[in-house]
Amino acid sequence: MSALAGFRRLPVRGGGGAMPRKVRAAGPEAESWRRAPAVTAFVVFQGKGAGKGPAEPGAAAGPVAAAGDGCVRVAVRAKPGARSSAVTDVTAEAVGIAIAAPPSDGEANAELCRYLSKVLEVKKSEVTLEKGGKSREKVVKIVVSMTPDEVLEKLKKEASS
Repeated sequence: MSALAGFRRLPVRGGGGAMPRKVRAAGPEAESWRRAPAVTAFVVFQGKGAGKGPAEPGAAAGPVAAAGDGCVRVAVRAKPGARSSAVTDVTAEAVGIAIAAPPSDGEANAELCRYLSKVLEVKKSEVTLEKGGKSREKVVKIVVSMTPDEVLEKLKKEASS
Protein backbone atom coordinates (compact mmCIF):
# COMPACT_ATOMS: atom_id res chain seq x y z
CA MET A 1 0.00 0.00 0.00
CA SER A 2 3.01 2.29 0.38
CA ALA A 3 3.25 2.57 -3.41
CA LEU A 4 -0.13 4.30 -3.33
CA ALA A 5 0.81 6.91 -0.74
CA GLY A 6 -0.70 10.26 -1.61
CA PHE A 7 -3.65 8.66 -3.37
CA ARG A 8 -7.22 8.58 -2.15
CA ARG A 9 -9.45 5.68 -3.13
CA LEU A 10 -12.72 6.80 -4.75
CA PRO A 11 -15.45 4.47 -6.01
CA VAL A 12 -16.46 4.93 -9.64
CA ARG A 13 -20.16 5.16 -10.41
CA GLY A 14 -21.70 1.85 -11.35
CA GLY A 15 -19.29 -0.45 -9.58
CA GLY A 16 -17.87 -1.39 -6.23
CA GLY A 17 -21.09 -1.27 -4.18
CA ALA A 18 -21.99 -3.66 -1.39
CA MET A 19 -23.68 -6.05 -3.82
CA PRO A 20 -22.14 -6.65 -7.24
CA ARG A 21 -24.34 -5.70 -10.15
CA LYS A 22 -25.34 -8.46 -12.52
CA VAL A 23 -24.80 -7.80 -16.21
CA ARG A 24 -26.37 -9.82 -19.01
CA ALA A 25 -23.74 -11.19 -21.39
CA ALA A 26 -24.15 -10.84 -25.15
CA GLY A 27 -23.77 -13.66 -27.68
CA PRO A 28 -24.28 -17.40 -27.26
CA GLU A 29 -24.01 -17.22 -23.47
CA ALA A 30 -26.90 -14.74 -23.21
CA GLU A 31 -28.63 -16.91 -20.63
CA SER A 32 -25.72 -16.88 -18.19
CA TRP A 33 -25.13 -14.10 -15.70
CA ARG A 34 -21.81 -12.74 -14.71
CA ARG A 35 -20.63 -10.20 -12.18
CA ALA A 36 -19.40 -6.79 -13.26
CA PRO A 37 -15.90 -6.10 -11.95
CA ALA A 38 -15.61 -3.44 -9.26
CA VAL A 39 -13.89 -0.38 -10.65
CA THR A 40 -11.81 1.86 -8.45
CA ALA A 41 -10.14 5.11 -9.45
CA PHE A 42 -7.12 6.58 -7.71
CA VAL A 43 -6.98 10.35 -7.70
CA VAL A 44 -3.91 12.30 -6.67
CA PHE A 45 -4.59 15.11 -4.19
CA GLN A 46 -1.71 17.53 -3.97
CA GLY A 47 -1.24 19.93 -1.11
CA LYS A 48 -0.55 23.65 -1.29
CA GLY A 49 3.21 23.28 -1.75
CA ALA A 50 3.13 20.21 -4.01
CA GLY A 51 5.09 20.44 -7.21
CA LYS A 52 7.03 23.50 -6.12
CA GLY A 53 10.78 23.56 -5.86
CA PRO A 54 12.79 25.08 -3.03
CA ALA A 55 11.44 28.42 -1.77
CA GLU A 56 14.74 30.18 -2.45
CA PRO A 57 17.38 29.65 -5.12
CA GLY A 58 19.98 28.91 -2.41
CA ALA A 59 17.70 26.59 -0.41
CA ALA A 60 18.76 22.96 -0.28
CA ALA A 61 16.44 20.25 -1.55
CA GLY A 62 16.07 17.52 1.04
CA PRO A 63 15.51 17.30 4.77
CA VAL A 64 17.40 20.51 5.56
CA ALA A 65 16.34 23.82 4.01
CA ALA A 66 17.10 27.48 4.55
CA ALA A 67 14.31 29.63 5.95
CA GLY A 68 13.90 33.20 4.76
CA ASP A 69 14.65 34.73 8.17
CA GLY A 70 18.21 33.44 8.61
CA CYS A 71 17.08 30.13 10.09
CA VAL A 72 17.40 26.54 8.97
CA ARG A 73 14.49 24.08 8.94
CA VAL A 74 15.09 20.36 9.42
CA ALA A 75 12.46 17.74 8.57
CA VAL A 76 12.64 15.05 11.26
CA ARG A 77 11.13 11.57 11.52
CA ALA A 78 11.06 11.03 15.29
CA LYS A 79 11.37 7.58 16.85
CA PRO A 80 10.56 8.03 20.56
CA GLY A 81 11.15 5.47 23.30
CA ALA A 82 14.72 4.53 22.33
CA ARG A 83 17.45 3.64 24.82
CA SER A 84 19.57 6.60 23.77
CA SER A 85 19.13 9.56 21.45
CA ALA A 86 20.87 9.19 18.10
CA VAL A 87 20.61 10.15 14.43
CA THR A 88 19.61 6.88 12.77
CA ASP A 89 19.46 7.84 9.10
CA VAL A 90 19.44 10.78 6.72
CA THR A 91 17.18 10.35 3.68
CA ALA A 92 15.93 12.74 1.00
CA GLU A 93 12.66 13.21 2.92
CA ALA A 94 13.70 13.48 6.57
CA VAL A 95 16.38 12.94 9.20
CA GLY A 96 15.55 9.89 11.35
CA ILE A 97 16.24 10.52 15.02
CA ALA A 98 15.78 8.01 17.84
CA ILE A 99 14.72 9.82 21.01
CA ALA A 100 15.44 8.61 24.54
CA ALA A 101 12.13 9.83 25.97
CA PRO A 102 8.55 8.54 25.91
CA PRO A 103 6.07 10.18 23.52
CA SER A 104 3.95 11.71 26.28
CA ASP A 105 3.54 15.18 27.77
CA GLY A 106 5.96 16.68 25.22
CA GLU A 107 8.94 14.87 26.73
CA ALA A 108 10.10 13.50 23.38
CA ASN A 109 9.82 16.93 21.74
CA ALA A 110 11.93 18.53 24.48
CA GLU A 111 14.52 15.75 24.22
CA LEU A 112 14.60 16.14 20.42
CA CYS A 113 15.37 19.87 20.70
CA ARG A 114 17.97 19.24 23.42
CA TYR A 115 19.68 16.52 21.36
CA LEU A 116 19.72 18.57 18.14
CA SER A 117 21.23 21.52 20.01
CA LYS A 118 24.00 19.23 21.26
CA VAL A 119 24.68 17.71 17.83
CA LEU A 120 24.66 21.05 16.00
CA GLU A 121 26.56 22.81 18.83
CA VAL A 122 24.01 25.61 19.31
CA LYS A 123 22.09 26.91 22.33
CA LYS A 124 18.94 25.01 23.36
CA SER A 125 16.93 28.22 22.99
CA GLU A 126 17.91 28.40 19.29
CA VAL A 127 16.20 25.07 18.50
CA THR A 128 12.39 25.14 18.41
CA LEU A 129 9.74 22.72 17.23
CA GLU A 130 7.84 24.44 14.42
CA LYS A 131 5.42 21.69 13.30
CA GLY A 132 4.41 18.19 14.35
CA GLY A 133 3.97 18.47 18.11
CA LYS A 134 1.83 15.33 18.17
CA SER A 135 3.22 13.59 15.09
CA ARG A 136 6.33 11.60 14.27
CA GLU A 137 6.87 13.81 11.22
CA LYS A 138 8.23 17.08 12.62
CA VAL A 139 9.83 20.30 11.41
CA VAL A 140 12.47 21.84 13.66
CA LYS A 141 13.53 25.46 13.21
CA ILE A 142 17.12 26.31 14.14
CA VAL A 143 18.45 29.86 14.49
CA VAL A 144 22.01 29.32 13.33
CA SER A 145 24.65 31.08 11.26
CA MET A 146 25.45 27.87 9.34
CA THR A 147 24.28 27.02 5.85
CA PRO A 148 21.85 24.11 5.31
CA ASP A 149 24.68 22.10 3.77
CA GLU A 150 26.80 22.50 6.92
CA VAL A 151 23.86 21.43 9.12
CA LEU A 152 23.23 18.41 6.87
CA GLU A 153 26.93 17.49 7.01
CA LYS A 154 26.91 17.54 10.84
CA LEU A 155 23.77 15.35 10.92
CA LYS A 156 25.31 12.86 8.46
CA LYS A 157 28.51 12.76 10.52
CA GLU A 158 26.47 12.01 13.67
CA ALA A 159 24.52 9.28 11.82
CA SER A 160 27.72 7.52 10.74
CA SER A 161 29.27 7.52 14.23
